[in-house]
Amino acid sequence: MSSQYITVRETAQILAVSEKKVMDLIESGNLQAYKIADQFLRLKRNEVVNIRTSGEVVSETVAHTYTSSERVRDFFYFNDFYLAALVVIGILLYIIFCTN
Repeated sequence: MSSQYITVRETAQILAVSEKKVMDLIESGNLQAYKIADQFLRLKRNEVVNIRTSGEVVSETVAHTYTSSERVRDFFYFNDFYLAALVVIGILLYIIFCTN
């Protein structure tokens, strides 16, 4: 059974647009959004489906290529703390077990 309230990401998938476009629709007043627990932004599923069937929102078909170099750069950008911690742990283990 599907939930009555859906996330911005689920809304973007239903409307076949980007999450940025969904946020723009919310800000312009074309979509009504609700804050749950004063923290999470949700939309009513039936309102999103109604907008999709009405044709008010044009789906986006722009696909951006994600190159290998961008993937590597993003990996190091988002995991730099963990990689640095791994190096420090490796050095500490070397000092503990390999030095007299």
